[in-house]
Amino acid sequence: MVHPKRQALIDRMQALQLSSPDILATAVVSIDGLIIASNLLAEMSEDRVSAMSAAMLSLGEQISKEMGRGALEQVHIRGDNGYVVLISVGEKAVLTALVNQQAKLGMIFLDMRHTADDLVNILMQDTNG
Repeated sequence: MVHPKRQALIDRMQALQLSSPDILATAVVSIDGLIIASNLLAEMSEDRVSAMSAAMLSLGEQISKEMGRGALEQVHIRGDNGYVVLISVGEKAVLTALVNQQAKLGMIFLDMRHTADDLVNILMQDTNG
């Protein structure tokens, strides 16, 4: 049985993917590189995705700080077949998404920001009560 908080995170990520069909896969990863919850494609390794997401977030934070750009909000990587987008989820996690190349990034960023805000609230909920 999936923990209720983890299921709530997965449900919210699935809602994001349903509302933004160009988002193919998602994961919430701790800044330590551990998977919190995921809705990844079958061929994707949770461990690899979480470790790489945390490394990318850390590097992005260092660059942003060194260049005087303030707190990091998002990182996106463009490849031949699409994008990987990372958006902070509070101070302890990141939302990672695999995005189609034809996606309208402005809408993806907006939808992911709304989702990240919801994920923060889910992560803050006390599951004891």
